[in-house]
Amino acid sequence: MTPRETLLIVGDRVLIRPEDPTERTASGLYLPASVKDKDRVHGGRVVQTGPGHLIPNPEFSETDTWDPDREAGRYIPLQARPGDYALFLRKEAIELEWKEEKYLIVSHSALLALARPTHPEDLESFG
Repeated sequence: MTPRETLLIVGDRVLIRPEDPTERTASGLYLPASVKDKDRVHGGRVVQTGPGHLIPNPEFSETDTWDPDREAGRYIPLQARPGDYALFLRKEAIELEWKEEKYLIVSHSALLALARPTHPEDLESFG
């Protein structure tokens, strides 16, 4: 892929930057990523979302050739937004490496919970 290419997420999917898989126990030991990968629920920061759930457009008619701007489908936006912290089912995530960074693509239906920053300055620190 060339450096000019942009990654677009399609449909009801969410691009997530996973949190650091190393975790410290109460006694101060670090758990390796292989142990952490066995957890059923993982978390990470939402980087980008797809356009949403595609539904038919009730106003669309193939006989209305005079209105070329009318689309056959519409999108219902997703709840997740860039900057949200998402908890999701790990088995539903697809690993992806893009521009030497690791990401996960997760279907919106696999998201369990979202934590949204309440102040704009909090969102800037997630960048």
